[in-house]
Amino acid sequence: MSLYRLLAGFIRQHWRPYFFSAVMLFAVALLSVLIPRRVGHIIDELVAHRLGGTALLEQLAIVLAMGVAIYFLRVGWRLQLFAAAYRLGVSLRTRLYEKLATQGPGFYHGQRTGDLMARATNDIDAIEMAAGEAMLAGFDGSMTLILVVAMMTIGIDWRLALVALLPFPLMALAFWRISDHIHHAWHDSLGRFSKLNDHVQETLTGVRTMRALGLQARNSKELSRLAGDAAASSLTAQRWEAAFEPSVGLTLTTSAVTVLAMGGYLVWQGELTIGALTSFSMYLGQLIWPMFAAGWVLSLLERGKAAWGRLGPILETPPSVPDDGVTDALQPGALVFSNLSFNYPEQGAPVVSGVNLTLEAGKTLGLVGPTGSGKSTLLRLLLRQYPLQLGDIRWDGVSVAEYKLDTLRNAISWVPQEPFLFSASVADNIALVKPDATREEIERVATLAAVHQDILRLPQGYDTPVGEKGVALSGGQRQRVAIARALLADAPLLLLDDALSAVDTQTEAQILSHLQEARRGRTVIIVSHRLSAVADADHIAVLRHGRITESGTHNDLVDADGWYASQWRYQQLEASLDEL
Repeated sequence: MSLYRLLAGFIRQHWRPYFFSAVMLFAVALLSVLIPRRVGHIIDELVAHRLGGTALLEQLAIVLAMGVAIYFLRVGWRLQLFAAAYRLGVSLRTRLYEKLATQGPGFYHGQRTGDLMARATNDIDAIEMAAGEAMLAGFDGSMTLILVVAMMTIGIDWRLALVALLPFPLMALAFWRISDHIHHAWHDSLGRFSKLNDHVQETLTGVRTMRALGLQARNSKELSRLAGDAAASSLTAQRWEAAFEPSVGLTLTTSAVTVLAMGGYLVWQGELTIGALTSFSMYLGQLIWPMFAAGWVLSLLERGKAAWGRLGPILETPPSVPDDGVTDALQPGALVFSNLSFNYPEQGAPVVSGVNLTLEAGKTLGLVGPTGSGKSTLLRLLLRQYPLQLGDIRWDGVSVAEYKLDTLRNAISWVPQEPFLFSASVADNIALVKPDATREEIERVATLAAVHQDILRLPQGYDTPVGEKGVALSGGQRQRVAIARALLADAPLLLLDDALSAVDTQTEAQILSHLQEARRGRTVIIVSHRLSAVADADHIAVLRHGRITESGTHNDLVDADGWYASQWRYQQLEASLDEL
């Protein structure tokens, strides 16, 4: 969809403010062209000594009243028109947020956070100006131009009007060339701003790593380069915009010279009065605004087209995981992974290949294996963060693809490897899934996650702000707060994706002990590199290179003397050495 179709659809939907703005703009244009006519009439009457005293004051009062009316009408259409344009900005930002919120990880693999933020700010601002300022200047300039040319042609002298308009085709050609350059310049400028924005976002997010590695000077140099490129690109666009003014000035100067020459000749011949020539000169001055408006409209529309060229593809991108399920009721039952295979688009070899697993309701499954063996991928497929490719996952006999996404995900509590905390208090982060949770409920799940005592030692206890992404907490504390949040959700399926990696073995044992009670009646899948975390699971599966190579209970796998047994002995030896 083009920018013009977007604007046309929006104007049809919000036609009232545009209609009232158009009415007021027409009134402004009409009053503006009547003022020079009345001034010319006053001058002719004064020259003929037919106007003076009270009559002159009355005529001047009428002109003043028309000017005051123009002022209030201009205020009125600005309030109407810009309020409508701001609604377009709100609508686009809402659509963008909803689009981004429904996209899966596959979409974000090809996107950068800073670039998406730039599209939500700078790009939408440019489109908003095209819907407001450009529409205003376009209509106002067009109406003024039509009425002024009509008054010059019909009301004064068509010959003088023809002479005045002779240079205008050359100005139109210049405008066409300039607008093409502006489009490309603004497209480049918006892209460079996105790169700058992305660099700043990444630098602030990784400021600790940057300082630890001593990269401040290099990052500062890179920032200066990107800022310079963005400034230079913006300056190029502004220079092309500034080219409109000389074109307008040269055109109107040429028109003024020809009008004075032709008008002087007509006055000398007695075919035109001085008042009429004065009125014509005032009309010629009023053409300055329509000409500048034309340049301004072209600039805003080209900027808006460049912005829509970046924003439109994001809004039109289909969800990476389509929400086309029809089942909106989920009864917890057995989880069955049937001949499941999957590979990421950017990778050739399958990450998961031919996986078959069955987990009865209320049971616990442990997934272990070397790094990159596909454990987390299985959970992401279960969460439908990626579409199924080969095979199926069925929950209570229904394929997960047949459930509505909200229904499926509301039935799952997931603690990822790197839990995300919001810039809020500890209590608010735990209660994220249940905003009406009482403090007692929050403290209960925090105790189960073995983080209650840590929270009490914070400056404000549960009301302590955790900072952006939980920066005020340690890695282990963040993981345990995320576990508490998952337990508060009380979903029938609990997924722990290496959620105990940042805690010590003693805390891990304490959490696992609490979880044995908390997970009663729940189906639980625990992904872990520490085999002690899954030793009590009802069933354990070992993944290597995307395939299940071993499965059974803890004792079965130890007796099998395979990968699991060797890792178990190694980790037990490592734990005993740590205790020395």
